[in-house]
Amino acid sequence: MVFQQAGQMNMDIQNERGDAARGSRREGAPVRSQKPGVLDFLAGEKREVMRDLKPFLPQELVGGALPHIPGAEEESVWNAASQACSTERVHFCYSIDEGRIWYLACPSSQLASNPDSWCPLAAALPGNSEYWDKETVYLYEQEGVASALRWDPETGRMQVYLGAARTILPRIQTMDANFVTINPDVADVVPWKNRAIRTEKLSRATARLLVLSGLAVNFIIMLVLAVQLLLTHSVQRDLSQVQMDTQNAVTELMQSAASTMQNTSIQHMVNVQELLDALVKIDGTLIRYEIKGGNRAEWEALVPQAYSSGVGIIRGTVQPEIEPDGRVRISGTR
Repeated sequence: MVFQQAGQMNMDIQNERGDAARGSRREGAPVRSQKPGVLDFLAGEKREVMRDLKPFLPQELVGGALPHIPGAEEESVWNAASQACSTERVHFCYSIDEGRIWYLACPSSQLASNPDSWCPLAAALPGNSEYWDKETVYLYEQEGVASALRWDPETGRMQVYLGAARTILPRIQTMDANFVTINPDVADVVPWKNRAIRTEKLSRATARLLVLSGLAVNFIIMLVLAVQLLLTHSVQRDLSQVQMDTQNAVTELMQSAASTMQNTSIQHMVNVQELLDALVKIDGTLIRYEIKGGNRAEWEALVPQAYSSGVGIIRGTVQPEIEPDGRVRISGTR
């Protein structure tokens, strides 16, 4: 009895020293609530985040330290906690200090009756609000269950003690170390993390983001169509220039058609046919028919010498030379 009273007095003295040391070390008010993260905003669950977590000490609690690999903190802690708890469904929390990750974890089933809670012992992890040094033993007691967090002075490993207060406290009091009792009312809250819940929340956030993106794109398209429709009905169309261009094109087309109809090609074809008919009768040959501007045409033909003076429509000027076949060349105009 005297030993317990002396030990309790020693713990009270160390608590006062620890409180004074932490009071001079920390600045500002303690963090008492859990703030929504970016993922909560994306998933639309900002209002569902429990801002006021209650302190709770799980019946099964493990802890340890891992090398710090930047970017893989949660993956490393989850792997270690799953192996320590023999299940992938674990809640864990951690801190980073001096190149190492210090973590606490428990099976998720231990929080079945206290889902919106946190473990005050996590506030004593290196780098958190209640941590002072590794020579100090950090205690927390709740409803007859006590826990202690200490570092082995020989190996430097973190040790977690958990059990009934009547058995744990006397054992801790025999240690040659400073003792600090964690006060959850002044300590910064360290919320639990759960990988499965985070993955599901990420899926909900992705689905919500896709839906909102689709709605935004559809709204922009409808807005563009509405503006285009408004501009189409509001713009005054000036068709006078279009009508003038159309009339000019029609006029040019009519002129071209009239010019085509006035073409003398048909008349010349008739003339050629008449010459051919007349030459066939006298055994003559038409060798040239050339149009010289407008309606005037020149022609040349070979005829027998007997018809050198011409016959019928074949009248023209006879060339003095005689062709190799004995005929003469005659030329004329029409």
